[in-house]
Amino acid sequence: MLELVDIKRAYNVGGIETKALDGVSVAFRQKEFVAILGSSGSGKTTCLNIIGGLDRYDSGELIIKGKKTADFTDRDWDAYRNNSIGFVFQSYNLIMHLSIVANVELGMTLSGVTAEEKHRKALEVLEKVGLKEHLHKKPNQLSGGQMQRVAIARALANDPEILLCDEPTGALDSNTSIQIMELIKEVAKERLVIMVTHNPELAQSYADRIIRFQDGKIISDSHPHVERPKADEFKLKKTSMSFLTALRLSFNNIRTKKGRTILTAFASSIGIIGIAVILSLSSGFQTQIDNFQRDAMAEFPIIISQSATTVDAESMKNMRKDMTNQDDGSFAATDKVTLYDPADTQITHRNIFTQDYLDYLNKIDPEICSSIGYSRLVSMNMVRKVEDKVIPVTLSSQSSTSGTSGNGQSGALTGSVGLSSYPKQLKTEEESYLTKNYDLMAGEYPVKSTDLVLVIDEKNRLDYNILQKLGFDTDGKDSINLSDIVGTEFKIVPNDVYYLPTQAGTYLPGNDYQAMYDSKEDITVKITGVVRQKEDVAMALLLPGIAYSDELSEMVIDSAQDSAIVKAQEKSDKNIITNEELTEDSKESLLAYLGGSATPYVIMVYPYNFDAKDAVTDYLDTYNEGKASKDQVVYTDLADTMSSLTSGIMDGITIVLIAFAGISLVVSLIMISIITYTSVLERTKEIGILRALGARKKDITRVFDAETAILGVFSGILGVILAWLATFPINTILYKMAELTDVAHLQIEHAVILVVISTVLTVLGGHIPARMASRKNAIEALRTE
Repeated sequence: MLELVDIKRAYNVGGIETKALDGVSVAFRQKEFVAILGSSGSGKTTCLNIIGGLDRYDSGELIIKGKKTADFTDRDWDAYRNNSIGFVFQSYNLIMHLSIVANVELGMTLSGVTAEEKHRKALEVLEKVGLKEHLHKKPNQLSGGQMQRVAIARALANDPEILLCDEPTGALDSNTSIQIMELIKEVAKERLVIMVTHNPELAQSYADRIIRFQDGKIISDSHPHVERPKADEFKLKKTSMSFLTALRLSFNNIRTKKGRTILTAFASSIGIIGIAVILSLSSGFQTQIDNFQRDAMAEFPIIISQSATTVDAESMKNMRKDMTNQDDGSFAATDKVTLYDPADTQITHRNIFTQDYLDYLNKIDPEICSSIGYSRLVSMNMVRKVEDKVIPVTLSSQSSTSGTSGNGQSGALTGSVGLSSYPKQLKTEEESYLTKNYDLMAGEYPVKSTDLVLVIDEKNRLDYNILQKLGFDTDGKDSINLSDIVGTEFKIVPNDVYYLPTQAGTYLPGNDYQAMYDSKEDITVKITGVVRQKEDVAMALLLPGIAYSDELSEMVIDSAQDSAIVKAQEKSDKNIITNEELTEDSKESLLAYLGGSATPYVIMVYPYNFDAKDAVTDYLDTYNEGKASKDQVVYTDLADTMSSLTSGIMDGITIVLIAFAGISLVVSLIMISIITYTSVLERTKEIGILRALGARKKDITRVFDAETAILGVFSGILGVILAWLATFPINTILYKMAELTDVAHLQIEHAVILVVISTVLTVLGGHIPARMASRKNAIEALRTE
């Protein structure tokens, strides 16, 4: 019936080839109980997997009822596993979210058996294996022996010609093992049963024939068989899974994760909610936009950064033309269209902050500029005494805690790039930036350059990592009293005390924190207050976390510039800490980090009011007059950018807002991909089970596509319902604010279209992970726990 002729199979792992089967030739009778014995790595399980179509042989021939399998396609092997093979595994390999009846029916579902017929046969085989009283249960409600009986029932449901058992008693006690072996022996009277086992006693007691493997070869066969030549008698019935079956499998899986499903659907529906609300609005925003431009944009700074920026060379040219009033041929009379490639005019520009430019900036008229803020890359080496113990701490902000660790160089650089130092007021008699934009929640506003403030968000929240890095105990706490924070002192340790030279010529941070704390050269700083952005302030740029004056940064830099580590780094082209090679830019950044450079990384210029913005930009443009492009300093005017975006907003408001809301849909698309991929990982064993039962790769894809389709429909419906409910308070608010009545109204056709869009996008987002699932190796998937 079944014959293996000179079968060879080798695996290449890490460049080393291992022969699992080395020329195995063996034939099996139509009805017999064969036990394959051998030590681990002898090739017996590989042989079983090749017989079962889960693995492919490298050379040789597998012949089934006279049919050679060398030209089998993937679909032929799937049909072969479904029609002719029944698997019984050591770890049962049942799908836990399905009932035992549904587990048994699964293989017949792939065979196209009718619902009534497969249910009848499932009950019949379950009764045959002694589980008549447990039909209502799920696998996790059964004992190990009972789960193995379910596995045997599933293997027998399609009436296979061959039953393959891989250590069927390996996870069972001795009494249960005897019961399972008796059951398998009974099954062997009607078909070929091949069992792999390590237990020679079981083999001797129950098997009709014992084959022993060693080093990928058969070394003995107690009852060999020679297959006589015969005509091709093998018939295959192709397998398939309907989308309805895939939906049922996916729905049962989703039901076991109700909480995650609801949260996922809600997150996915946010984009739909946004678009639905936008579509239900028609007008009423022009006044708010005008007010925003006039009032709020006065707080938007002009940003000047050292970092490389892609700039349109033509824009630079126009900037110089505006300064010199040169004519470049614009608005010329012509009867031709001039063609050009914008990519040809793109250049990379890096601002160079010379001392001349910084001096020029500091001379700006205080009547048009209220304050200037600087961000410097300098690291502050800090320690703090907590309960008589000195510990190192990090002066971090929100950006550094959400990025890399603040303990390393990259973390310090990341944390410094935000606006952690508050702007300096040009008119000393004027209200300071902090008092103008931030409410004092506790303590006092800073007075001295060594005073620090802790910035919290509008909900009085702060990333716990920030306080943890400052040495506060946050374990198990939901909040900390402001009074416990105000008054906390730290010591900023000079480089010569903090960094110690090594024999290799490098420098490393020391660990004698007590000595650092006791150093007379330390700078003592203190948290004097806790502040929060004022409700009526549209934009305040201090990051949540510790904020300090630029004078403090300058004090640290003054202390560090003559330090040994800075001098060593200036002379070396390698990182003086890690000994890695440095580029010119990375060397500059490292020197700035160590305090060797006082040049700011980012400068933020705050116009006195919205009307003064043009005067500030004119002042900045004046500096660039007559200078080469590389010497010019390019800035970003947020207010001007926002004004450009909002011009003509009445005509484009719906499209623009839908585009922004569409970003949520893209995020939802990515999130669904992640959720589906997570589901693939969670259901890897289930994938292996389905493949072992004869499911095609297309069927596996269909299962996960069905799951995302269910999530998409649910998300769309949920989003439409929530958006419809949101129209009621929106109309109320609009009426109170602008006396506009019944502005928001969600049309039924929009609702239907949005549900369809949600479903389509969700399926698209989950299809790539679904395809990945279909390509999983069945053997590896079955081994997954």
